[in-house]
Amino acid sequence: MNIEGISHITFIVRDLDRATRFFCEGLGARLVYDSGDATFSLSPERFFLLGGIWIAVMQGSPSPERGYGHTAFKVVEGDLAEAERRLRALGVELRPPRPRVEGEGLSLYFHDFDNHLFELHSGTLTQRLQHYASAAPTGVAMHANGRPGLV
Repeated sequence: MNIEGISHITFIVRDLDRATRFFCEGLGARLVYDSGDATFSLSPERFFLLGGIWIAVMQGSPSPERGYGHTAFKVVEGDLAEAERRLRALGVELRPPRPRVEGEGLSLYFHDFDNHLFELHSGTLTQRLQHYASAAPTGVAMHANGRPGLV
């Protein structure tokens, strides 16, 4: 078997209309499908395209708790301020950024209205590994597989 990439990402939400505003107005997604009364899946759902990624939202009972598991979207650093403005205008709760190694990129963390954590990130995996390697304690190296290990 050969995994070709991510097919889609599904989020369970209480309110499809509110989720639509979040994805379209807050993140700039395009609505491409609304099941309406013709539900082909487990519950009413809507599909969006966001940065070429298929996002599905299904009506249901999202987790009542928040965690750090999140979905991160790649953005241009210069777009973060506008994204923050749009999200705040929708009443989205922004989280403080985590401590960073200089040069690994900037991030904006926020929860949607159903406790899903999102990140808009301006860096790449290559940049992060390079900066982690330069800041790693002596004896730790980043390997081609992306995992740190002892030298």
